[in-house]
Amino acid sequence: MIDTGDARIKLEVSETVAIITVVRPEKLNALDFEMIQALERAALLVDTHASVKAAIITGEGDRSFCAGGDIAAWSAQKPEDFGLSWVRAGHRAFDALTRLRQPLIAALNGHTLGGGLELAACADFRVGEEHIKLGLPETGIGIIPGWSGTQRAVKRFGSQIVRRMSLLGEILNADQSLQHSLIDRIAPKGGSLSSARELADMICTRSKFATAAAKMMINAADGEDAERALEALAGTAAAHSLELQQGLEAFRAKKK
Repeated sequence: MIDTGDARIKLEVSETVAIITVVRPEKLNALDFEMIQALERAALLVDTHASVKAAIITGEGDRSFCAGGDIAAWSAQKPEDFGLSWVRAGHRAFDALTRLRQPLIAALNGHTLGGGLELAACADFRVGEEHIKLGLPETGIGIIPGWSGTQRAVKRFGSQIVRRMSLLGEILNADQSLQHSLIDRIAPKGGSLSSARELADMICTRSKFATAAAKMMINAADGEDAERALEALAGTAAAHSLELQQGLEAFRAKKK
């Protein structure tokens, strides 16, 4: 177990696979501010873990993958704090998960609504159990999907299905979610983590560098952190050049 700073965000690494688990089943795995910060830390720990080639994120129990933001936590904030603190913190954490160098698989063990669906959208692949429901119900209580539900979710799932979920309040079952590519696989109840591990094992058989580079370029094509992708890949190419080695040797020898 790796410490994330909050016991409700559990991080385990087993050889080449990391598993992040949201552990708050009594609140349907809803996120408060401290949990959001711990999610960001967990993402940074995974990203810099040399042996990890694939990551999985899931929730505790069988009722909810994640119910999104804890209403009691965010509704108590002043409007300016909600926008400048709560929303920004969620974006930092979700961006860190999306931009992991390792492919991320979401094992949707239960209902995935609101911010929970925005969290699932951070993943490269999603496995949903047969009993799950997916949706973006925020406008029904007078708020909008604020953790990139109108941005990343549109890029990942398409604008029309996001319109239906957000503007009409449609809730999709597992079969409908697969039909609209919100999930990539359906697993039996209790089987999402096992199915996610199968995908992770497939990823782990492939080149770590090539997989990370391919993911980075796909994200860039999707409008996700394109500047960093270009500079990271260009920097990697330069780091392998003979000229860099000559330059470093000259620098150490205090020569031009």
